[in-house]
Amino acid sequence: MRHVFATAMLLALAACSTSTMTGPVDKGDYYAGQNLWGTDAHLAPSKPDAILRYADHPRGFAELRLPKGAQAGKGPFPLAVIFHGGCWKTGVATQAYMGPLATRWQELGIATLNVDYREVGDGGGWPGSFEDWNAASELIDQVWRKYPIDRDRVTLVGHSAGALPALWLAEVQAAADAPAGARLALLARGAVIFDGPADLALERDGFDGLCGFPSVDPFMGGSVEQVPERYAAISPSYHEPRLKHVLFVQAKLPAPAERAQQAMRDALVRVDVRPNPGASHFDIITPGAPAYAANEDNVLKVLRGR
Repeated sequence: MRHVFATAMLLALAACSTSTMTGPVDKGDYYAGQNLWGTDAHLAPSKPDAILRYADHPRGFAELRLPKGAQAGKGPFPLAVIFHGGCWKTGVATQAYMGPLATRWQELGIATLNVDYREVGDGGGWPGSFEDWNAASELIDQVWRKYPIDRDRVTLVGHSAGALPALWLAEVQAAADAPAGARLALLARGAVIFDGPADLALERDGFDGLCGFPSVDPFMGGSVEQVPERYAAISPSYHEPRLKHVLFVQAKLPAPAERAQQAMRDALVRVDVRPNPGASHFDIITPGAPAYAANEDNVLKVLRGR
């Protein structure tokens, strides 16, 4: 397969945070003009039940989808907090392409928060993206207080570049050079990583190769040699996520760095890696695609806390 995000870039070039809650949403042409990368091939995304804002910039929001019965008092339901990919480069992708996956899980009794955030080019990168992820995480307790959500069954989900917030949010950040300041680990039970890196310092070349252009250094504001303290501050090899279970579902990327895996296992995190040879970067998140179907049962076990 050719470099999926290099193609994405070419197409894209051609073509503080007080939390508030709005909704319900009239979908209409809500996703019009947004590239879904074929993830809607078998399942069109549903209308979000609400749009939750965590910041006042245009990308400071998350889509909330609730399983059937939530408004009637059924539940509590597990919650998946979803972070999209796009090589942290503005113009490549948004939260929209994760909509079909969020819809599939909604049908299976999983509530979802599908988060958008700033990237390199619109205020993101170091530290803006981290500030967005940290602010978005505060929506979890807001949703839990208003809707029938099981706070003990929260899973952080990341596709591609979204692997970073899915792991980083569950790390303790006590160092002065942490990108969003000192913070406690987000209370979450598990994480599901779809074809994403675990440790940027160790997996930079492979991830840049997937993107088809340099993505890690521009996002971090320098190379490992130039800003080693930044890479160390967010590395799961040194700051193990406070999670019970991490599942990596890989396709184009190899298994995550062994040092990062071992650090998590040493911290009593269960780490599972499911390779999918021959699968595309997007098929593993596309409901109805064989590569997604092959992994769905294992993913649902993490989401449901089993």
